[in-house]
Amino acid sequence: MTSARPAPTGLTSGARRVLQQNWTGSCTVPSPGLYPHQWSWDSAFIAIGSRHISPRRAQRELETLLAAQWGDGRIPHIVFNPAVPPAAYFPGPDFWRSATAGAAAGAPRHTETSGIVQPPVHALACLLVHRADPRSSARHGFLARAYPRLAAWHRYLGRARDLGGGGLVSVVHPWEPGMDNSPCWDAPLARVAPAPPGTFRRADLDHGAASDRPTDLDYGRYVRLAADYRDGGYADHTAGSAFLVEDPGVNALLIASEHALAEIAALLGADAAPHRTRAGDLTAALVDRLWDPAAGLFLCRDLHGGGPVRDLHGGGPVRDLHGGGPARDLHGGGPVRDLHGGGPVRDLHGGGPVRELGAAGLLPLLVPGLPGDIAAALVRTACGDHFGLGRTARLVPSYDLLGPAFDPARYWRGPAWFNVNWLLERGLRLHGEPERADALRTAVLETAVTSGFAEYVDPYTGEARGTRDFSWTAALALDLAVAAGQEP
Repeated sequence: MTSARPAPTGLTSGARRVLQQNWTGSCTVPSPGLYPHQWSWDSAFIAIGSRHISPRRAQRELETLLAAQWGDGRIPHIVFNPAVPPAAYFPGPDFWRSATAGAAAGAPRHTETSGIVQPPVHALACLLVHRADPRSSARHGFLARAYPRLAAWHRYLGRARDLGGGGLVSVVHPWEPGMDNSPCWDAPLARVAPAPPGTFRRADLDHGAASDRPTDLDYGRYVRLAADYRDGGYADHTAGSAFLVEDPGVNALLIASEHALAEIAALLGADAAPHRTRAGDLTAALVDRLWDPAAGLFLCRDLHGGGPVRDLHGGGPVRDLHGGGPARDLHGGGPVRDLHGGGPVRDLHGGGPVRELGAAGLLPLLVPGLPGDIAAALVRTACGDHFGLGRTARLVPSYDLLGPAFDPARYWRGPAWFNVNWLLERGLRLHGEPERADALRTAVLETAVTSGFAEYVDPYTGEARGTRDFSWTAALALDLAVAAGQEP
């Protein structure tokens, strides 16, 4: 095993500065300009880091988010701060209209939120925050108050979002898996008619380069999907969304959090067995439905098409999102051959065989009890040409380095993100790869400092992209620094 290298000079002081300046008194915004409200999985990652500065503040971060939970159990992806001007962010509370449109689903009456969700990393965050200071946690009743809300959140996902009937959680919008404009969504999104450009104004372009952000076409489709979900009362049982996908990252995080919830239940004297059983069932379903041995990766499944999203991954035919027939090439190209010997696929990028592999397919490394051969295959894929871990890339990219849609600057279409690399570092340790985990941790820490705690970076060079002084970058770098023996 390699010895841990010390954190770069200035990391802990810089991380503290970012987390302090982005703290509102009740939660931490990801970025005061670009993201001026509370985001769901951001707050979970932020609490994991801020627990090293103030366990009580980390508890409050999560308590503020959980207080906005809906009656049906969902935790919304944004909790809006009423003090922020309406024009500062779109889509804002006037768009989501949660208190009225979400009334039947139990949306809070006096707290405005969005109506969609984000990956369920919250139980894991609560457990780690508790471990930072168990006495403070017990004194404030932190786990006792959080547990029933976390259990309700997991019940919502299991009951309302098993839209494929195979035991896995489905997402109804590309923002829900957190990897907004990933090329993995290109095919499922292709049939969504975008909202007309004149019907909304993008506030995000006021704070970042257009070349770093999703395109206007992407955004128009996001708005259309969100508006349709809102206008349907945020109901899930009808499965009416034009976008219905089983994502391996979302389900892997749910499994990890289900294991954490079992530990929380045991700490509180509750029955942990149902959570362990649920984690086992989810793991079996994840492997059965989304594992692709030929790709060495977990793939998304498009529920409208009835099969895995393999059009751009090369694992079988892409199904039309409505009728079940082959998808049509959006650029006029003919059929291409499946890269692993399957049926014909249709090229969505203009005429050649393509493979698209997303980093979400690596995240099941987080899953305890993942079969050893699958974990080993995931490590090989991460270290191979497509993701370059420990070889060509400084950090693991969000998308295939060799893919035709790779863009080192544009959001989730290639840049490396610090939360993904933090999760993979944890997964590598879990599955017996401490040397690779140490090397990845060192790269994350060095890049966090040199990039100015950037939102995301070029995976090859570490050049900063997106906004700077990003909260989860600072928080997760601080967590890794403490793990390496640095004083917070």
